[in-house]
Amino acid sequence: MKSHLHPARPTLVALAVLTALAVSPLAARADQAASIEAARQTTLSLIEVLVESGVLTRDKADAILKQAEQRAAQAVASRAPAAPSTATPPSAETVAGAPGARPVIRVPYLSDAARAQLRNEVREEVLAQARQERWGVPNAPSWIDRVRIEGDIRYRFQKDRPSSDNTSADTYVASLFNGTGGLTRAADFMAYRAVQIDGTDYAIASGNTQDARSRERLRARLGVSAKVSDEVGVGIRLATGNATDRVSTNQTLGQDFNKYQVFFDRAFLRLDPSEYFTLQAGRIPNPWFSTEMVWSENLNFEGVAATARWFSEDRATVPFATVGWFPLREQRPGERPGRALVGAQVGAQFEPTSRTRVKLGLAYYRYQNLEGREDTGYYTETGGGSVADPLVYGRYEYGSSLRQRGNTLFQTNPADLTPVWGLAYKFEPVVLTGSAEFQHFAPFSLQVSAEYARNLGFDEADFRRRAGAAFASTSPGGRDDGYMLKATFGWPALQELGQWQFALSYRHVGSDAVLDAFTDSDLGLGGTNLEGYTAAFNLGVARQTTLGIRYLAGRTIDSPLNNLTDAYRKAKYQVNTLQVDLNVRF
Repeated sequence: MKSHLHPARPTLVALAVLTALAVSPLAARADQAASIEAARQTTLSLIEVLVESGVLTRDKADAILKQAEQRAAQAVASRAPAAPSTATPPSAETVAGAPGARPVIRVPYLSDAARAQLRNEVREEVLAQARQERWGVPNAPSWIDRVRIEGDIRYRFQKDRPSSDNTSADTYVASLFNGTGGLTRAADFMAYRAVQIDGTDYAIASGNTQDARSRERLRARLGVSAKVSDEVGVGIRLATGNATDRVSTNQTLGQDFNKYQVFFDRAFLRLDPSEYFTLQAGRIPNPWFSTEMVWSENLNFEGVAATARWFSEDRATVPFATVGWFPLREQRPGERPGRALVGAQVGAQFEPTSRTRVKLGLAYYRYQNLEGREDTGYYTETGGGSVADPLVYGRYEYGSSLRQRGNTLFQTNPADLTPVWGLAYKFEPVVLTGSAEFQHFAPFSLQVSAEYARNLGFDEADFRRRAGAAFASTSPGGRDDGYMLKATFGWPALQELGQWQFALSYRHVGSDAVLDAFTDSDLGLGGTNLEGYTAAFNLGVARQTTLGIRYLAGRTIDSPLNNLTDAYRKAKYQVNTLQVDLNVRF
């Protein structure tokens, strides 16, 4: 008999069958009554949720239940036994094998975890189909299918507690005037304010290396994506933050109730001429398979990226290749060279079993014209002093608005001028990334990832050629590699009340393994030359609402001062951070 249900909604057929079983326990064996009752309550609750959320109308829900009851009654009537007989009843095996005999119904055993996973899968499938087909939204315009709006708002309390044994900010400032050898890994700790007292000039340290700090922070993001056609799409996203912090969209509270700035965090177009190729251009999401050791999760890229992918016959193996070009600074002929990032990555995703997914990627990145060089853009006065040429001076600087902390820096300009810091090494990191997800613990999953990076541009001889005569015999030191390990256990995605995740990670990233400008900004308050761990727990407190707590403990590997004297060579910095987040996605 032909079904009366809408042919475009196969999920409703499954829903009706589940409901039929739920409202007719006589259709199964008595020892399965408890399981069927659980399924009945689950199905009724699911339908009620769909009604409350506006996905189904009340009339439609009642019609589904009524139709399921009718089908259940028909199923019971069709299996009604014949009139009682005084003959000796045959055995179960005889009945099962006799011609025209009633079939034996065997209900397979499902564990509590498997039933929970099945319920979640059915619910998500129904909700996805409801959104796609716009149930309960009659006569909706066609463009709704092509536009998607999403976002999140996060409120965070953060407390940073540096160690009291950290090298003081006064020591960093003193090293600047007493001779640092023109090298450092923490230029921001050398910041100072010049004051004059009784005719004498003093430098008062403005950096903070020992005092605790508490902040309340807000992050708001709103994104819109539109599918212009099957091959063309566009996207934009607005976010809080500031114009010079590319690795954070946090807005610190306590601004005298002044309004917040909102920026275009993303603005891009996307071309998908086939399922085998994707091209993105503009301010795009991270196109690389990576962890936060190399690219912060808040970072977006400006430029062009293309990805090609191939599929095995069963689609269990998907090799891919990505290339990208991203300008970092515009060239000004006669004044300064342009800067850019180019990269390439190859890898593959595997599904060895239905419950295991593995992904591997090998990437090579190269920064063009970012390394420091001796700055000759100045004039020498008759008396021996130096005067900067405003047209070209500072063209090799690794500026304070770009850097975080950790990379080895050297003073590119004459010692009698305010230091202009440049990168001691070129950056050409090779990065190997891997991840795996194991779904053997339904409804939970275990996700593990690892990453290793090594900078092929780490070359002391090259540094001495670029840095000039003042560093002809200087070894800047530093480390050229780093690694990260991470494990996450719990629900794959936190969408409902009671779902949870626990994550633990360890990171050891040398000073010059990767560029510190674009890496994570939380562990050790950002940058490289760090080792430490992060522990996090997130709990669903309502639909699409999570409460999370993270504890991060980081410390420097090598001296942030990199001074040639033994006292400054022992400088250190350690900080522990507590973050408590309330996050809502929509």
